[in-house]
Amino acid sequence: MKIAVLGGGNGSFAAAGDLGLAGHEVRLWRRNPADIDAHRAAGGTITVIDRSGRREARLAAITSSIAEAIEAADLVLCPAPAFAQPAIAELAAPNLRDGQVVFLPPGTFGSYIFAHAARAARNHAEIATAETGTLPWLARKQGPYAVRISGRGARLPTGVFPSRLAHHALGVIERAFPNAIEPCGDALSAALMNAGPIIHPPLITMNAGPIEHFNKWDIHKEGTQPAIRRVTDALDAERIAIREALGYGKPHFPLADHYSKDGEPWMYARDAHDELTESGDWSERLVLVKHRYMLEDVRLGLSFLASVAGLAGVQTPLVNAFLAIGSAITGEDFAATGRTLASLGLGGLDRAALQNHLAEGFR
Repeated sequence: MKIAVLGGGNGSFAAAGDLGLAGHEVRLWRRNPADIDAHRAAGGTITVIDRSGRREARLAAITSSIAEAIEAADLVLCPAPAFAQPAIAELAAPNLRDGQVVFLPPGTFGSYIFAHAARAARNHAEIATAETGTLPWLARKQGPYAVRISGRGARLPTGVFPSRLAHHALGVIERAFPNAIEPCGDALSAALMNAGPIIHPPLITMNAGPIEHFNKWDIHKEGTQPAIRRVTDALDAERIAIREALGYGKPHFPLADHYSKDGEPWMYARDAHDELTESGDWSERLVLVKHRYMLEDVRLGLSFLASVAGLAGVQTPLVNAFLAIGSAITGEDFAATGRTLASLGLGGLDRAALQNHLAEGFR
């Protein structure tokens, strides 16, 4: 299959390398032409490091032209952080064509942003956009052109916008992620599966002291203590309450399953968290006020949850508390600068109208 991967971070390199090794024709888009030139000069490959050792993935193209990257793609994969989605969507929108599927793992409702950008660009191609609850790779770059993958997605709850195109979209995505895709309904259902705004806000805020004190800190190991886990479970209960109030059924993929040694498997394989912490790749210097967990998961992820909770009539005291704490730490009002139904142009819709829009899309 022909796949375009958008971005140059950990997730994008893991995607391009892994999918290239799986035999797909992968074109990698990066914004900076100088980065492209350097990568080509170094051989144009990505080294994937995992349990199988070190393997070289050769890509079909590395380009700074987003049109070149996506023009022939069956699947457009964008694992970039949520705060990068609007700019990338605007660049991609005029070039999307009938039948293409855009997949955001995870999305924070970014699937709607891509669909809306296409409409704003007066592109009336029938495209499907989709998202899931986590990045399909636990990955960290090891130098400029290598990436270590310590875990892969095993169960990826995936929703589609508009959901009337789900059969086609899920079939395309399944070709890239065989036996891992689990349909979960529409795009909002998938956005409410996003684990980032549940696991990361307690870690980044409740570890603020050691993050600022130590040169390196592993918030997934030393920073994941029983007290923080209890808070994470309580925060996750608010997410699940929102899903239930909107009529989305099980499975809700409770985050507690990620840490459990038995019971229902979560989105990654059972031993994924242990492999992540044992890799040492997450022992790193963190800039508290600029870190992705703060600017993506607290600012955008939790503001979106709070917004949807308002529509659903669900009280979310922990969501609101972490938004307030994040705002105080950064000096930025996340309630004003975050992602909400209103900021996406959906604030005037009641539940029935929103559900219809999620099903039918732009007509």
